[in-house]
Amino acid sequence: MDIELSIIIVLTLVALLTGFIDSIAGGGGLIMMPALLFAGLPPQLALGTNKIQSVFGTSMAYRNYARAGLVEWRKEKWLALLAFAGAAIGALVVQQVSARVLELIVPLFLLAVAIYVIASPRMDDAQAHQRLTRKGYAPVVTGIGFYDGFFGPGTGSFLAASLVGLRGEGLTRATGHAKLFNMLTNLGSVIVFAFGGKIIWLLGLSMAVGSMTGSWLGSRTAVKHGARLIRPLLVIISVALTARLLWGWFQA
Repeated sequence: MDIELSIIIVLTLVALLTGFIDSIAGGGGLIMMPALLFAGLPPQLALGTNKIQSVFGTSMAYRNYARAGLVEWRKEKWLALLAFAGAAIGALVVQQVSARVLELIVPLFLLAVAIYVIASPRMDDAQAHQRLTRKGYAPVVTGIGFYDGFFGPGTGSFLAASLVGLRGEGLTRATGHAKLFNMLTNLGSVIVFAFGGKIIWLLGLSMAVGSMTGSWLGSRTAVKHGARLIRPLLVIISVALTARLLWGWFQA
């Protein structure tokens, strides 16, 4: 599929914005996906191409959180691999199944995230008692990984909120670990979409430049300001994604 240079430039700039948002609170995919569809990409090509820029963006964000000492790779690596596997399976399934029902369920999940962030006094940088061990959290991260491979928007928000609520992590550290898991879910999705021929490589790699730039800026900003920035942005993104998904459902 041929893409005009002007469209590549515009989508690269959009990727810069979504990379900034994603690196802090997640949810950039619901800006990027409509932009790709508006540019004329078929849905499956849009999903696959979006994952290219996402994997580069989350990798950059992960690098900055890790360098700030906010990620424990050795302790979390098995959960990251489960997220990878879940996303790969989700990407396989989405190439065969309609996402119509999921598009109605997702807003409810996002709204729940927003309510939790607003209501919970624990959505800050203080560590809290964990409700689930790493082993107990494994099905959760695998399920979120599956969702990311199948559809995607809001994955970072789901991961961050679940790590705070279920694992007792501080919000900034939870966001760092969310980027680790999200990096692996994006990688798993890219591999499957690539084998399925569902990626426009020139466009995806061009967008990756914008995404990496935005993620570098966003993650450094989040590390500096911590929960004071992440908490309100997480609420705004969750509510905005809920409204956007519900609007899309009723317009379909």
